[in-house]
Amino acid sequence: MIMHLKRYSMPKYWHMSKKERKFVIAPRPGPHKKLECIPLLVVLRDVLKVCRNAKEASMVIKKGEILVDKKVRKDPNYPVGLMDIVEIPSIDKHYRVMVNKSGLFLNDIKAEEADKKLCRIQDKKIVKGGNFQLNLHDGRNILTDKNEFRTNDSLLIELPSQKILQHFKFEKNSSAMIMSGKNIGLHGKVKEIFDRKTMIGRNRIVLETKDGDIETVKEYLLVGELK
Repeated sequence: MIMHLKRYSMPKYWHMSKKERKFVIAPRPGPHKKLECIPLLVVLRDVLKVCRNAKEASMVIKKGEILVDKKVRKDPNYPVGLMDIVEIPSIDKHYRVMVNKSGLFLNDIKAEEADKKLCRIQDKKIVKGGNFQLNLHDGRNILTDKNEFRTNDSLLIELPSQKILQHFKFEKNSSAMIMSGKNIGLHGKVKEIFDRKTMIGRNRIVLETKDGDIETVKEYLLVGELK
């Protein structure tokens, strides 16, 4: 079943007119928050413009011609979010979902880059057997017996195997990007980390950018680099 939401509540980076119609296809609940992703149908029709209308985009998706993170997705409502890899094999096109000051956008990448993904560790817990479960920002989980990974660190993983290729620690001098908030899309290096001193306080970060120092909160940062 196709889900819908009112157009006035959709993000600007969906590249659709809010006055043309009352409703628009909504992202299905999944790996990304409702207003921090783009429905796959909207990606094809409005963002990439590789399909002329909703009927054509839906047909392409349901035929299994679109891959997200190396998996075929046949749901037009499927939510595509930050760092996801979208591929259209029939025209040999590959995209990575990135973020700038306007929000999410799809960046054209080479085929050899499409099997790597940068993920933020949102949470970590011990599971049965003494292993550690790393919960990543895109909803996936990775089990490991190593206790070297921390919440707010990032992992460069291989798709679709989820093999960890590189570990980026959340620490001073780390390269980072602001992925949410009023300074979304800014890149820089972590200059200072201030841990909260009270229960109502927030963990503050000072990011050194080309335009000067920016203060934000720890939850908004994604550390690491794509090479």
